Amino acid sequence: MNTRLTTALSRPFALGSAKLPNRIAMAPMTRGHSPDGIPGEDVAAYYARRAAAGTGLIITEGTTVDHRSAGYIDGVPRFHGEEQLAGWRKVVDAVHTHGGAIMPQLWHVGIQRPAGAPPFPDAPSVSPSGIALDGTPGAGETMTLADIDAVIGAFAEAAGAAERIGFDGVELHGAHGYLIDQFLWERTNRRTDAYGGDPASRTTFAADLVAAIRERVAPDFPVVLRFSQWKADHYDTRLAENPKELEAVLTPLAEAGVDAFHASGRRYWQPEFPDTGSDLNIAGWAKKVTGKPVITVGSVGLDSVFQPGSLSGANAAVETIDRLLDRLERDEFDLVAVGRALLADPEWADKVLNGRMSELIPFTKDAVATLH
Repeated sequence: MNTRLTTALSRPFALGSAKLPNRIAMAPMTRGHSPDGIPGEDVAAYYARRAAAGTGLIITEGTTVDHRSAGYIDGVPRFHGEEQLAGWRKVVDAVHTHGGAIMPQLWHVGIQRPAGAPPFPDAPSVSPSGIALDGTPGAGETMTLADIDAVIGAFAEAAGAAERIGFDGVELHGAHGYLIDQFLWERTNRRTDAYGGDPASRTTFAADLVAAIRERVAPDFPVVLRFSQWKADHYDTRLAENPKELEAVLTPLAEAGVDAFHASGRRYWQPEFPDTGSDLNIAGWAKKVTGKPVITVGSVGLDSVFQPGSLSGANAAVETIDRLLDRLERDEFDLVAVGRALLADPEWADKVLNGRMSELIPFTKDAVATLH
């Protein structure tokens, strides 16, 4: 058995009130198997299988908050409504039965919502400034202050519900060009009020949202924020060009009450700011500039880079995680989120932690078709 691997990944970790048995997390991946937004028994079993096989933290697929413009895909779970929350309670119970921790990823897609999209076809697309991700103006509706208050309230209500029904924390989807990210990003946020301006001012929406959540949940109930440099279909764009700009974005969010950052990168081994002479990835830099715990992610355990926008884009063979262990042992990050590899093989954590690497199942497009 690879004792180095076991030692690095099997260490427990405390994140606020969440006590995680190891350093392995399941990355959020949209599945669309929740008719009417209700996660059923198959969804509960899907997450429970990963927990039963040793995944320490489950981060659910994106689940939409109570705002009519929040979603755009049929079958995506919702985090509001009596039946929907009852379904989520069963998911929580199933994961806890197997000793895992679980957090919902709370989501609003903003300008990425096409006209007429489900589940509310008459709802408009909304965003900070009515600007599409490619910079095209006049896309959707620019949010009023009342709209902003409504969305912040929806996130806070969802976080309160998550704590009430037994989740171990919440993750806010502030990455990949969705609504929170649209406020953070200069291209999509051209507001001239308190919610726009320089990098620090553009964090005001996210910071207000986090502060509203902190007022609704216990002080030790963990709030994680996922962020990214790249955006959907714009893989070379950057939220921050250097560590100083990254610090300007993340510091107000940490001060508002974010307990940990989930830094979404496509390649965990890629230096984020190579001009500095450092090989830290985006998660490593997030930890360096904020001092907060961080989760890394990006093609863990696979030999091909994730192509955002489609889990079913390409097959991928199993790959060693030696480079990951090097970084984890240096405490560049605290947790490791696994996506496609864990989608293909529910027992990924058990096999890795117990030296059964030769038994790992490669990722194929077929893994996306069902809740395996």
